[in-house]
Formats: sequence, C-alpha cells, structure tokens
Amino acid sequence: MTGTRHDVRFYVGNEYHTLADIAPTRTLLDWLREDRGLTGTKEGCNEGDCGACTVLVVRLEGDRLVWRAVNACIQFVAMLDGAQVLTIEDMRAPDGSLHPVQQAMVDQHGSQCGFCTPGFVMSMVAGRKADGLVQDEHGIDDMLAGNLCRCTGYAPIVRAMRQAMQAGPDHFDAMAQDMADRLRRLRDGATVDISGPTGRLTIPATADALASTLLASPDARIVAGATDVGLWVTKGLRVLPHIVPIGGIADLRRIERRPDALYIGAAVTWQEARAALTEILPQPDDEVIRRIGSVQVRNAGTVCGNIANGSPIGDGPPVLIAAGARLHLRRGDVRRTIALEDFFIDYGRQDRAAGEFVEGVSIPVPGPQTVIRAWKISKRFDQDISAILGAFSLTITPDGTIENARVAFGGMAATPRRASRTEAALAGHKWDETTLEAARQAIAQDFAPITDMRASDWYRRTVAANLLTRLYADCGPDAARAPISVRTACKAAGEHAHG
Repeated sequence: MTGTRHDVRFYVGNEYHTLADIAPTRTLLDWLREDRGLTGTKEGCNEGDCGACTVLVVRLEGDRLVWRAVNACIQFVAMLDGAQVLTIEDMRAPDGSLHPVQQAMVDQHGSQCGFCTPGFVMSMVAGRKADGLVQDEHGIDDMLAGNLCRCTGYAPIVRAMRQAMQAGPDHFDAMAQDMADRLRRLRDGATVDISGPTGRLTIPATADALASTLLASPDARIVAGATDVGLWVTKGLRVLPHIVPIGGIADLRRIERRPDALYIGAAVTWQEARAALTEILPQPDDEVIRRIGSVQVRNAGTVCGNIANGSPIGDGPPVLIAAGARLHLRRGDVRRTIALEDFFIDYGRQDRAAGEFVEGVSIPVPGPQTVIRAWKISKRFDQDISAILGAFSLTITPDGTIENARVAFGGMAATPRRASRTEAALAGHKWDETTLEAARQAIAQDFAPITDMRASDWYRRTVAANLLTRLYADCGPDAARAPISVRTACKAAGEHAHG
C-alpha cells in the first residue's frame, strides 16, 4: 500500500493499536498511564532528564530489530508509527518468571524506594540488546547516565547490571522472528495525515512528501527526536497546530562515507551517527558526543535537529563548524548548500526560508596533518548543558607552522560562532608559546559573553582562553611529553578559571 492513511499504527507489548483521533502532541508517557493504565512507567521530571519514564522502542531497520531506550515523557505517540513499544509490564516472561535484569536487581538489592526502578530496568534491558553499548564499566556508566536514583543506590544497580550482562538469553530472543514479522507488516509506504480539533499530524513517507507538505504548510513544525520540542509542550505548554515527524523517512536516515566527506541525513540520531563521527573527527576519544544528553536522548535526538534548533549552547554545531561542515537545505525541488556557520544569523534566527528544511549535513574528511579537538565545560560531567564548548581544527605542517585554523565556540555568543581573530592569530604562525599567547589575547576580542545561571562572562572568557592552552598542551610541540586526558583537561580548565 502507498498513498495516504488516517491513523497511527503500532504495538505496545503484543497488543496492536490503531489511533485515528490522537492529539498530535500527546506524549507517550501520558497515553500509557492515562489511556492504557500502564502505570509502571513513571513521571519524574517530565523533561527527559531523570529516566523514570524510560521505555523500549523496537523498530525493524532493514531486516534487523533495533532496540532503543527512550524517554516516554518527551516522545509523542504519533512518532511511534510502525514501532513496537515495550514497558516494564512486558518484562516478565510468558511463564511469569522475571527478566534476567529484574532478577539481577532483586539479587543485588538494586531497588530502594522503587520509583526509579522501572526506568533503570528498561535502560539495562536496552543495554543487553544494543550492539557494543555495554562492554566494560565505562559502558555501564554511559548506559545508566540518563537514569537518576534519588536514594543514591547506584552501587547495587551497577552490580545488578554486571550480573545481567552475564545472564543468558531472555524471552524476547525467542520472540524476535515474530516481532520482525509483525513490524514488517506495518510497512505500507503510506503518508499519515490526521486532522482533528487538537491539531493536525502529517507523517511523510518520503523526503519528497515532506517537501510537498512544507510547501503547502510552511508553518508546520518538523519534529525529529522531540528532545527539545517535547519540552515546549510539557514545560512551555505550547500549542503546536501542525506537527510533522520525520524520524521514519528512509531518505533522511542515510549515513554515507563519501570520498571527501561524511554525509549525515536529517533523521539520523546522535547514537546512530556516533561511530561514524568518531571515525572522521580524529579526536583521542568521543567524550563530547558521549556527553550530548544521555543514551535515551541520543537515541531520539538527531544531529541535524541539534543544528536546526539553533541553540547557542547546542553541543554539535561548534564541533561541526570547526570541522568545516556544510549544511544541505531543501525547499520543494530546490536545494542549496551553505557553510554551517552561515546558517546561524542571530539568537533564534537561522538562514532558512518558509517551507525549507534541513536535508543533511556533510563533514569533510580531514587531511593527515589536521588535528581536531573539542572540549565541553559544564557543572556536571554527565547530563548537563554546556557552559562553554570549544572546538578546534588546526592543519599543522611538518615544520610546525599552522597552515589553517578553524576555531568555534558555543556558549560564548547568541549563536554558535567562529572566532575569526583567534583564527588569524594562529594561521600562518609557528605553533609555539608566542602564538598561543597571541591567540589567548585575540579570543577576548572575538567574544563578549553574557552572565547567566551557567557561568559568568568572566568565567567564560577565562575558560575559553584556557582551552587554547589545553589545545597547545594536547597537540603543541611538547604534546608527546605531557599527555592529558579529556576529562582531566575539562576539570583543569574550569579550576584554572576559578584560580
């Protein structure tokens, strides 16, 4: 089947649902608890931070089942078209036995007040299903970073995860073929269009259908992962008359390694892009990408959504700007490509015409003499918004001359922005302490940051200069004699600012 249908179709557990009158911005959390009576999924923060509402969303991608932990509080029900949702109520096996994760939580006394426990269990089940997510203690920390236990019972929870990772198959393994078959039957290639008193929902089947929808309804709100738009609804109480989810559009889910660049489509999530980005951006590790939200947030939030949102403190744009990324925009059948930094005009303003949308982003393959580094400074290491994010790309010739420099910051201006005077102080000069000091002085001329709840203007200016010193320590002429980990560097930059 192709064409248009007027309902959303998905499974919750093994129960099939068709919804023809769903409010476009009805959250999955509210629908589960209030409409289905599935109250094991808890409401904590209602903004995607605490993880108490974590559920599993299973999709068939190609012929492979992909399991993702997501925050139900900021996922709209409409975004689940074609998926299977699993909640804590689905974790027991048909014979009533506990899931291996649940049994491990019992054995290791991983639950205290119990409020957060369902969310932890769902994240841990996802950790068992995800390829390469949990391989060591660092992986366990990463997987659990999006779940908060207010009783501070993390030690037994981590022990439970260790036990669960050693357990054998669960009952979902035996159901895998049936799950794949049922999800395959939901693939009909149709565009969804539902209108009602609470608003309009359009789920385009293709990028062409998306382009046509936006030409006809330029005020419609594109929703990729809803990690930000979801908060507009749950916290800002905004009314969105027409939403257009794009997460299922195959044309926009492409990750392509081209000879000269890495291309990432508009519907590719951070978690999906993580390995490819880590490969193309030659940083010693991928801590900046790992610290973009939690696993639940990275499973939903997209690379291009982070760009299109235009936030001055988005973590992705400064890194991509420093790397020389170019943005691909489309309006109807007309396409254009611009330098990513040119997309950001002013606070809340981007270079995007009515009916135009971000189709993808390309990141050039760096040359062998190019070093790329980025560091995020925030009050907490995990699950926190940046006070400052500095990103640097230097092409250094064998004689130690900086041939080209690209420096970008988030949190230092009304938009993610390049530091042009700092770049000029670096390019064409030997990478030595004299050049470093000139660059440190220049950065004070590039930015006049504000003071807000995350940092003072003085702190931001001081840390920005310190990150240049960190860059010199990491890839200057004496770098081999003074290796510093990214985590230590971030901590040191902040401490230096405090004196």
